[in-house]
Amino acid sequence: MNDLPNVTGIVAEVQERFSDRLDAVRVCRRDEIYFDAKMDLVAGFSGHLYKKWGARLVSVFADDVRDQENVFHLYYVYALDAARAFFILRVPVPPDKPEFTSLTNAIPAANWQEREIQDLFGLKLIGHPNPSRCALHDDWPDVHPLRKDFDLHTQLPPFQGERHKFREVEGEGVFQVPVGPVHAGIIEPGHFRFSVAGEPVLYLQLRLFYTHKGTEKLFENLPVTHGVRLAESISGDSSFAHATAFCHAIERAAGVEAPPRARALRTLCLELERIYNHIGDIGAIATDVGFMVANMHALRLKERVLRVNEQLTGNRLLRGMACLGGVRFDWDGAQIKALENLTAELGPEFDSLVELIENSSSTRDRLEDAGILKPEVARDLGVVGIAGRASGFDHDLRRDFPHAAYDRVKFRVPVYQEGDVEHRMQVRIDEVRESLSIIQQLLANLPGGAVRVEIGELPAGRTALGYVEGWRGEIYHWIRTAPGNRLARCKVKDPSLQNWPALSEAILGNIVPDFPVVNKSFNLSYSGTDR
Repeated sequence: MNDLPNVTGIVAEVQERFSDRLDAVRVCRRDEIYFDAKMDLVAGFSGHLYKKWGARLVSVFADDVRDQENVFHLYYVYALDAARAFFILRVPVPPDKPEFTSLTNAIPAANWQEREIQDLFGLKLIGHPNPSRCALHDDWPDVHPLRKDFDLHTQLPPFQGERHKFREVEGEGVFQVPVGPVHAGIIEPGHFRFSVAGEPVLYLQLRLFYTHKGTEKLFENLPVTHGVRLAESISGDSSFAHATAFCHAIERAAGVEAPPRARALRTLCLELERIYNHIGDIGAIATDVGFMVANMHALRLKERVLRVNEQLTGNRLLRGMACLGGVRFDWDGAQIKALENLTAELGPEFDSLVELIENSSSTRDRLEDAGILKPEVARDLGVVGIAGRASGFDHDLRRDFPHAAYDRVKFRVPVYQEGDVEHRMQVRIDEVRESLSIIQQLLANLPGGAVRVEIGELPAGRTALGYVEGWRGEIYHWIRTAPGNRLARCKVKDPSLQNWPALSEAILGNIVPDFPVVNKSFNLSYSGTDR
């Protein structure tokens, strides 16, 4: 991996390349560099970072600073994995001309994120291939909830607009199969409309954002200490990862680093969150092809992890453990021994679960070549995490941007090219084994000392990007501080927002009865997407 001089060299090259068009360059942190420019530079800047430095666009969002600078700001966040740096392009949008040029035709990964900006901030998209509403449904009134002049307590009138018009299909023998938004399971709403000819799926239309909770609005003017609990609620099965990403952002803004023991305990919790979710998903995938015995085995193993979670933190989903400056609780000898016993005993039992599935020819037949997401499609859509690594995406923030205590352990990032359900399961299998190894490495050399440091009063106007490799994939929290130790803006990026569009690609050519297992192999979060 490159070190600081290489990052400095890249910044110098970019400055030289766009010298007459960059308004300012600010190095906030070694791995977080901001560039200010006008809208007409966005396409060229993006193309240069992609081609010259192998960058990828990981987030696009807006911020309303009209009360201070009489503009909206657009932020384009690029990850330069080889250099371990984030380049962030900031672009002003004047209120008297609230519009911006779309990147989606060149970078499809920007699609939903740009449309969210249009919905939530009222900035008109220019040149987008499908500029229809996304985060707000068609029957919402003409409001933009993330503008500063929108009151969180506003009582909206009953929705009376037109309902969403799905794309019509034509042709002999072609028909549509609607599924949802209310489902048979205890899950959140999402609508899937299949266009089929006979059995194969020709096209899948997704409709999400049924439960927009206003999470990012709730962060505004919220005391930073209260933000941790709100972050935990973004996506329940990733509560610790989201809370840690939020804490990471606040700590970076404050110029504070959690103590070594706290970073180690955070890493242990992140890996426990990864293990229980991966094992649960492996069992659920088996269920969707009728292998209930494997699912019962998986549920038993998941339950063991959840009980240890409760023993360590007081909560089965690890809530209440994360806090600003470190973690809320230290662990005594009995708790550490319980974790040691779990990892020692879970490994062989997990191997027996994997062997059970691998020895089932009928299960393998349903998983192989089902729901293929081609590597080139995954790359264009910016697919991350499990689904990305099963389709050739060789990136993992734990390795490429070491956070918590990941710089103290060795592990392998599993990457495959096949992109089918079988290999999305295989990524989970490999990662469970690596997670057990990470936990064992940390327990063998667990640092002593404090588990928390004080953050102190945060100065207003600071920005910072916090990040975590959650079990689904990359999680980002970007913050801008306000006076009074509060937040003016918190942008949340859950990996599901990036990955949902890939499901429409992966299901093509498959039959509708295969959708449950293809969908489960991605296992994306409605809540993390809707926010």
